[in-house]
Amino acid sequence: MRYRALPLLGLAIACASASYTVTATTPTPKPVADVYACVRAGITPIGYTQTSYDVETHRLTARRYNEAVRRPDVRFRRMVDELEIEVRPDSGERSAIVVSSRTFAEYMTERGQTLVQEAASDSAQAAGQSVLAACGH
Repeated sequence: MRYRALPLLGLAIACASASYTVTATTPTPKPVADVYACVRAGITPIGYTQTSYDVETHRLTARRYNEAVRRPDVRFRRMVDELEIEVRPDSGERSAIVVSSRTFAEYMTERGQTLVQEAASDSAQAAGQSVLAACGH
């Protein structure tokens, strides 16, 4: 009898959990290759460093470290803003840009570097919007 409520409890917990990633999508009339080149060129001026990219699937990730944030925890090191950008084909010659903005708190523990995801910071969201604005027209 007690185990009947277990699936309902699991479903309630899954539905109540918050999503820390902020995703934005915009269509563009340009071809995928041109938009991907624009995105790759546009992340450096906004202070991000490209950490990985895949030319075949038109995806990349970029990070920016924020050393100015302080917390009362000796293990806390810094905040990390991350953008994951994907350019995918849309109808016809059009394409779509999908930008996922994330923020992590970086801690140094006995096991080494540990990233804990938090709600996306305002600066990460603004950076994602600036990429969309620069390459989405």
